[in-house]
Amino acid sequence: MARKKRAFAYLIFSAVKVLYRKPLSSLFLLIVVGGGYAYEVQIARPAQAFKGLPIATEWQQPFSWFRVFRNANFMLGYSDIRGNPLWVAYQLKKPEKNAAHYKRPRGFQSDWRSINQVQATDYKGSGYDRGHMAPNYAISTLYGKQAQLNSFLMSNITPQKPKLNQRLWQRLEEVEIKHFTQLKGKLWVVAGPIFDANTQRLKNAWNVEIPDAFYKIYLLERIKKVPLVLAFVMPQNVKGNEPLDRYVVSIDKVEELTGLNFFNELDGMIESELEASVNPKDWGLERLANLKGRY
Repeated sequence: MARKKRAFAYLIFSAVKVLYRKPLSSLFLLIVVGGGYAYEVQIARPAQAFKGLPIATEWQQPFSWFRVFRNANFMLGYSDIRGNPLWVAYQLKKPEKNAAHYKRPRGFQSDWRSINQVQATDYKGSGYDRGHMAPNYAISTLYGKQAQLNSFLMSNITPQKPKLNQRLWQRLEEVEIKHFTQLKGKLWVVAGPIFDANTQRLKNAWNVEIPDAFYKIYLLERIKKVPLVLAFVMPQNVKGNEPLDRYVVSIDKVEELTGLNFFNELDGMIESELEASVNPKDWGLERLANLKGRY
């Protein structure tokens, strides 16, 4: 302990000495670092989310902690403790008719920003798929190859059972890019896992917790009108052919299950009204609920 205290004291002394000897250089460095952080927090992140990033309602709980990773055209709150993104936010728009289509990358990559360094091989033989939260097809179609590669970082991946990942969840991804983007307004999406108190982890990776369900929230930002919202909660154990509207819930319900607060910069009255509402008809969901997926 005494050795650690001496090392820390020496570090502080060295920093003070540099500031004293090269005050202008030190001041310039502080301005650059501070300016970069201010740009990230005040400009870059708000541009990729609607009315504020999700925040934990009980910040003192370590399992609700996350670090924000901003990628090309989507952003996420990553939990190193759970080995999952707690939320992923992205914006969708109507695809161009001549939009380029990119082949699926050969594999997934560990994210250098994560502390626990989850690997693609951690999922091998687990019985779970590597489930995208920011979807491969929509992100690549709208934003290009680099954005697609970012979606294959393991920080965007969470354990999903095959029938959920390849069928029900995939059908919802199809509906959002092909139908919800046809509605007038800016379409914002927030998605992520839901965990209960019974913690289970991948058998090959203690650092990856297995979610019990998943949520997805849609918000349609409209000019001079109150936004439209739609939310889903889908459990892991599904057959895959269920109608999508079976899983519609309120945003209030998602907040209760996740411990996150969404769209916290909205006017209080509007936020309360929107987050309590359940109006799938506004989205034409009834005619879309049983559409078949690609697989």
